[in-house]
Amino acid sequence: MIPDMSAPEKRCELRLTSEEFADGKADGLGDIEIVQGLVIRMIAPSPLHSRVVRRLAGMLEDARRPGGPCMVVDSDVAARFVDSESPVEDRRLNIRYPDVWIRDCEPYDVNSVREHILLVVEVTSGSTIDVDINDKRIQYATAGIPRYLIVRLDQKEERIEEIEEYRLDWSGRRYLVHTVHRRVLLLDEPVEATIPFDALERV
Repeated sequence: MIPDMSAPEKRCELRLTSEEFADGKADGLGDIEIVQGLVIRMIAPSPLHSRVVRRLAGMLEDARRPGGPCMVVDSDVAARFVDSESPVEDRRLNIRYPDVWIRDCEPYDVNSVREHILLVVEVTSGSTIDVDINDKRIQYATAGIPRYLIVRLDQKEERIEEIEEYRLDWSGRRYLVHTVHRRVLLLDEPVEATIPFDALERV
């Protein structure tokens, strides 16, 4: 989903603490993310964005090996990341809803699922690209998620330009570019998959 940045001066600022989130205060707010306690409302993605997320999740799910490690593929499911350092309680909470992830089969818990994610994917849009390549890349690396894919759409959001694959470096807390995939996504971990871009793009 895409952050709604329209007319910020007219939008009422809403903040949540971790306790309020746990009590269900975010229920009914629709598609949101929470960054340093601030609720960011999301707008509907483009048709291509939606198509790529849906198809990529399905293809990754199909790529799981029978008899191999148990893995779950999810889309737009909440994950809590490390709280921001702030003396103010409603300036700490960080909740993301990654476009796609692969995780192990430990029981889902929003507070700890980040520790079980094996690969996370974000599909860019014009309004999210800076967050995807900067904020989320730092956040996901700090959480120790081994692999991060950024699917870059072109400016008109009509095709995939490239898919950047990041992997943690020796520190285990910072990403380095491993491969830039063009026209075909070739994965070896946590699943083996060969996914042509046109299989994700086609109408």
